[in-house]
Amino acid sequence: MEHYNTANEKIDDQVETLLTGMTLKEKVGQVNQKLYGWEVYRKTDTGYELTEKFKEHVQRWDGIGVLYGLFRSDPWSSINFENGIAKDSSAEVANMIQQYVKEHTRLGIPVLLSEECPHGHQGLDSMITPVNLGIGATWNTELHEKLIAAVANEIRAKGAHLGLVSTLDILRDPRWGRSEECFSEDPYLTSRLTEAVVKGMQGEESDIIPEGKMIAVLKHFTAQGNGIGGHNAAPASIGERELREIHLPPMKAAIKLGALACMAAYNEIDGIPCHANGYLLNQILRKESGFKGAVMADGCALDLLVPLTQSQEAAAALALENGVDISLWDNVYTTLEKAIGEGLVSEEKLDDAVRRVLTLKFKMGLFENPFIETKTPISQEQAQKINLESARQSIVLLKNQGILPIKGSNKKIAVIGPNADSVYNQLGDYTPFQQEGKVVTVLQGITELANDAEVAYERGCGIRSLDTEGIEKAVHLANSSDVAVVVLGGSSARNFDAQFDLNGAVINTTGEEEMDCGENVDIANLELGGQQLHLLQRIIQTGTPTVVVLIQGRPHAIPWVAENVPAVLSAWYPGQMGGQAIAEVLFGKVNPSGRLPVSIPRSSMQIPVFYNHKEGGYKRDYFDMSGKALFPFGYGLSYTTFTYDNLRCSIQSIPVCKLLAGETFKIMVEVTNKGDRDGYDVIQLYIKGKGSSITRRVKELKGFKKIWIAAGETKEVMFELGTEELEVFSSQNKYRIEEGCIEIEVGNPIDFVSADLIIS
Repeated sequence: MEHYNTANEKIDDQVETLLTGMTLKEKVGQVNQKLYGWEVYRKTDTGYELTEKFKEHVQRWDGIGVLYGLFRSDPWSSINFENGIAKDSSAEVANMIQQYVKEHTRLGIPVLLSEECPHGHQGLDSMITPVNLGIGATWNTELHEKLIAAVANEIRAKGAHLGLVSTLDILRDPRWGRSEECFSEDPYLTSRLTEAVVKGMQGEESDIIPEGKMIAVLKHFTAQGNGIGGHNAAPASIGERELREIHLPPMKAAIKLGALACMAAYNEIDGIPCHANGYLLNQILRKESGFKGAVMADGCALDLLVPLTQSQEAAAALALENGVDISLWDNVYTTLEKAIGEGLVSEEKLDDAVRRVLTLKFKMGLFENPFIETKTPISQEQAQKINLESARQSIVLLKNQGILPIKGSNKKIAVIGPNADSVYNQLGDYTPFQQEGKVVTVLQGITELANDAEVAYERGCGIRSLDTEGIEKAVHLANSSDVAVVVLGGSSARNFDAQFDLNGAVINTTGEEEMDCGENVDIANLELGGQQLHLLQRIIQTGTPTVVVLIQGRPHAIPWVAENVPAVLSAWYPGQMGGQAIAEVLFGKVNPSGRLPVSIPRSSMQIPVFYNHKEGGYKRDYFDMSGKALFPFGYGLSYTTFTYDNLRCSIQSIPVCKLLAGETFKIMVEVTNKGDRDGYDVIQLYIKGKGSSITRRVKELKGFKKIWIAAGETKEVMFELGTEELEVFSSQNKYRIEEGCIEIEVGNPIDFVSADLIIS
């Protein structure tokens, strides 16, 4: 029975009409996302069937608001190709769910299907892209918008509606296991890439989400990347100014583009968990920033409020009152009906949450047609081209003493290391099971491009293992080769032996796992694990020219590598096409263009080492170690050389009133490719405020352009600085533009030109 009418009505009116006819039980059902998606179906010899658990859940609330992870595959869910939903069956199962709910509930309200897509969809047969740190290293927002659009098209064709995608976390401590999910340590770069996600996944802001698009659930709000000690879900020990300067900008940028959903973060800020923080969710997010969308809880996070409230009902009331609209797996929101009955929270508060959920469903067009066409076309070839280009541009050349590109005169190439031929080590956390042949490893990529050269491989050692058995074979291979490519780093690859928490995070390992990154895999020591450094040192001792490729989910501390190895590449977790991209850079078919999205420390003992620290007159160096990063934010080499000249500004001084009226500083610089290779350069604009009511940062990124410049060519690049870039959260706790001098730097951390601007 349908109690809604979609003909010629605004979405708000349709929502109110439907809400008016709902019972309390039905409303509670709409804000619950209790089930694990893999619990609702069973694969049979002839297809798929819905489980009794699913049917009981539908009956309990006469509907389902949101269903998480129907297509999820990984060791935690234990869903693989034997028991999971194949890509060509996804739409069929999604339609089965919608059909059952339509036929077996009073109102027939369609279900929102939510899916993880931190670096491609976490479902079988999905395209797996570089992780966010790799995307941050591309400094290419247009490319990422195309990549996310391809991911959204793939997931939408399966029948899902919400894409859970990490964009909001700012990486302030690389010991954190979820470092790989961050775009950057910098709020400006993160904000621009978050905008790319919203545009690529949702499309242009409109009442109805366009065909092939879906709603982005941006996570995590907020400050999760600032946990004490780098611990996952640890308190963020920050004040309001740090919150506003560093952690809020990505979400505020997303709101301006019409973001419709976000996920609250596990951490607390100043003693208040984000899931119970009305000042954060209601005041700052909604009233101040204008967010109209829905806030989803993180997995089981509402259950973590029970120690505060001493009852599930009180915890449910606390979260609802303070702005959480949709639960995730917890027991707390299943008690909302009782909480309202006991007067702990009003039904009007529940109505607010239900309105936001129903609005998402109307915007997805589900009331007109909840079903997905089972043969929606997807351009796999075009998507993979974008994925490959993203992997190419994510690679950062950290050092090159003339050894790269690898010369054709090399007759034997040794490929060595634990990450040289490991499929899952290349893909990061939140990764589905892979079909054989779907991932190109570094060994495969080098073998494909090596022409007449012999390519030989030895693993040498593991990521964390202390076993040295394979080192001698690797050293012997290096000694008999013309060049050695040693592929080291980290791993977020899970296996079946690990123990998982109710939210999927790793809580215990057997000691045999090679994981050193991923959710709940926080580390104290950022050096390369196990015997990796020992293996590398032995290879260097052979005298064979050596290249190190780092495949990793966080920046590792590599002072010995940087000093002793002739060439070093950072490739992060580059995705399915990563091996091909790395090989193309090694052989010079691609000119590396990645720039560091995060500072690389010399040691864990330096942390924090992010570039945009506060100016203050204190001594940055330690008595026993430099305080500077080993490789700074924004750094990256090329096979050519770029220079910057003729920096000029349209006007030297602008009054505050004119800036507020929309006038901007226009800054021009000439960039020249002095080398003999074409390539991309990333021109970066930094500012430093002089004279202010608050302590300013030593410098702040406020603009960047990635442009292609042919060998010998000069191009002019223009930036603009206006209110958004120049305002500060002042000593009066208000956003304002303050009079004073602004020093600008344009270029990169190695070479730049500078000038001063005046705000009068």
